[in-house]
Amino acid sequence: MAPFLAYEDKGPHAATALPLVLIHGHPFDRTMWAPQVAAFAPDRRVIVPDLRGYGASPVVPGVTPLSVFAEDVAALLDELRVPEFVLGGLSMGGQIVMECYRLFPERIRGLLLADTFPAAETPQGRTSRNAMAERLLREGMGGYAEEVLYRMVAPYARPEVVAHVRRMMTGTSAEGAAAALRGRAERPDYRELLTRVGVPTLVVVGEDDAFTPVSDAEAMHAAVRGSELCVVRRAAHMPNLEHPTAFNEALSALLLRCDPVGAGGG
Repeated sequence: MAPFLAYEDKGPHAATALPLVLIHGHPFDRTMWAPQVAAFAPDRRVIVPDLRGYGASPVVPGVTPLSVFAEDVAALLDELRVPEFVLGGLSMGGQIVMECYRLFPERIRGLLLADTFPAAETPQGRTSRNAMAERLLREGMGGYAEEVLYRMVAPYARPEVVAHVRRMMTGTSAEGAAAALRGRAERPDYRELLTRVGVPTLVVVGEDDAFTPVSDAEAMHAAVRGSELCVVRRAAHMPNLEHPTAFNEALSALLLRCDPVGAGGG
């Protein structure tokens, strides 16, 4: 059966290093992980899906809870015969990673939580997300993309990074983005779950992230026993694109903690 999600699957399938699975945020697609695919696929299998409603994956209007995104990821990895892996995500992708850890922790050998936060939505936040969903359906993605572009990336980001982020946002389906916003409005609280995480974990945040500030990352770092915290200087909400070298160095150290002894993955 063909997988439901569009995806990239790069790198050597026979490597002893653990596969790395990366989940994009909203309203992006799998191309946001291009610097990480380039850095890590020479030595290990790297899988980057487009979530339902985003990129080249099918659009399903309505409401998409985080649990549905997580189940899609599990189904794709079943189809690709990937039983165990290191799982990472940014922003909404990080919340999906937490939901994956809630649903199938036995498959996950390490966690990357980038520019994300674990708390349930506030009543005001639920109202705001649902209102934004209605706006996107009414107006499309263009106006929203221009409003938030220089919060997604820092005003001093390189022009090619700005162009990439704008392209992802304006190319996203309004129906898919609205369904995800409605689902995130109803997300559970993952703070207690984080205290039970038992695998190597890396928390990353851009120094100038206005959506998920450094204080959110510090709280997650404190909650996850033995986790590492990396604050990427001169970056906003997308440090993996804004400063891929610093981001990849921190991720490489996480992978070294997760891999079997002698795996030799990058």
